[in-house]
Amino acid sequence: MIDGKHYVLEAPLHADFALLKAFKGDRWGNLVYRKTARNFGPIMASAAKTAIAQVSKVVPLCELGPENIVTPGIFVQCVVEVPQAVHAAELAA
Repeated sequence: MIDGKHYVLEAPLHADFALLKAFKGDRWGNLVYRKTARNFGPIMASAAKTAIAQVSKVVPLCELGPENIVTPGIFVQCVVEVPQAVHAAELAA
């Protein structure tokens, strides 16, 4: 009850793990996304106890510009590099 009115209060959801997919990341866990991955990646990284990020490319430290980083490394505990597969259409070009 707030100010004499009844309200429904939903408790926030907390996750044990968050599995994220990012375009690039460094070994500290700073992440850059592409397209719609920006929508829920940062939110889930901050809501989970452990965030595991799959990145297409691990870049050296300081290569990602500070204004380009969407998820700071403080929220990411593990970074796994999985290079993107080359499609047949890309090989023909």
